Amino acid sequence: MNDSTISLPWLVIRQDDNGNRYSVGRYATRAEAQETADTLEGRGHKQLYWVERVGQGQGQGEARSQAPNGDGTRT
Repeated sequence: MNDSTISLPWLVIRQDDNGNRYSVGRYATRAEAQETADTLEGRGHKQLYWVERVGQGQGQGEARSQAPNGDGTRT
């Protein structure tokens, strides 16, 4: 691990309508990351945003918005 992994262990991940996942940013605290995810979610786009800890793995964070299929499930 490098210093940025240790000091910025929280990620905000975005999944678009096609299932592509992207890291939006890294944050020092879960609260910071969650605030960013909530702000992005509040913009009204169909993307799914969630927070996960570095090393936790894809799709294992906490989903905070509705999945693109509209029923709240993730694929």
